[in-house]
Amino acid sequence: MSTIELTKDNFDEVVSGNDFVLIDFWASWCGPCRQFGPVYEAASERHQDLVFAKVDTEAQQELAAAFEIRSIPTLMIVRDNVAIFAQPGALPEAALEDVIGQARNLDMDEVRKSVAAQQQAPSSE
Repeated sequence: MSTIELTKDNFDEVVSGNDFVLIDFWASWCGPCRQFGPVYEAASERHQDLVFAKVDTEAQQELAAAFEIRSIPTLMIVRDNVAIFAQPGALPEAALEDVIGQARNLDMDEVRKSVAAQQQAPSSE
């Protein structure tokens, strides 16, 4: 499956319409982004059951701001509408495969319980 270009217009539809989405926040002028691009594309070919998407942070500044992207490339993984992973930096192929494997193995019921508990806890701000 080829990588989907995410925009503010299709973001919610793509992310909420799929159980497992990897998102690469990138920009054309970013050297590490250009290095990570082929690694990300190759992973999308190996994992055709997952949705691989990209957000051009120059063209989609609102999306980048909404997710507080401060450094690119940043990889984010969303499962069942829950962001379970976000990390800046270009990952080597082995590290990307490891992250995908860990994300696949997460017990999403436990993740949802943890999120619910955090949301119910009183804010210390």
